[in-house]
Amino acid sequence: MTDGKAQYADVTEFLDTVEFQDAALLSYVTSAIIVPTYDDIKRDFGIIRAEYLLLLCLSHFPVLTAQDVSRLTGRPRNSISRAVNRMLVEGYIERAPDPDDGRRSKLTITSSGRKLHKKVAKHMSIQQENILAALSPTERKTLAKLLRKTAIHAAER
Repeated sequence: MTDGKAQYADVTEFLDTVEFQDAALLSYVTSAIIVPTYDDIKRDFGIIRAEYLLLLCLSHFPVLTAQDVSRLTGRPRNSISRAVNRMLVEGYIERAPDPDDGRRSKLTITSSGRKLHKKVAKHMSIQQENILAALSPTERKTLAKLLRKTAIHAAER
């Protein structure tokens, strides 16, 4: 089925019958926001998901380790480590030894990294608004409250 109505029917049928409906719904909505946005980000800014997630985290915390970023994002440590190396080369982050633990490094975002983060965040926000436009402001607040509660519970596990 290739026309729009048929594709919609396929998706609806799938989401209505899948055994793990909540996870499938969350995944579908998240993918609708994330996948096209990261494709745009790679094309427009030359960075991949892990690299942006590193900038995102460092734009909200003054100093983090790669392990902190992995924990905050749920991304594997090896992908964050590769992101750290590339973002250092590009000048978007800086690294300093951790005086308390010689095996770790403290990471900070540079001004050029912060500028890039703001541009990318705008792309992500626009796509999020496009997908969530079907919800009223009250529904958006309820969704945010429920997702936050679920995310915190997931983080505690």
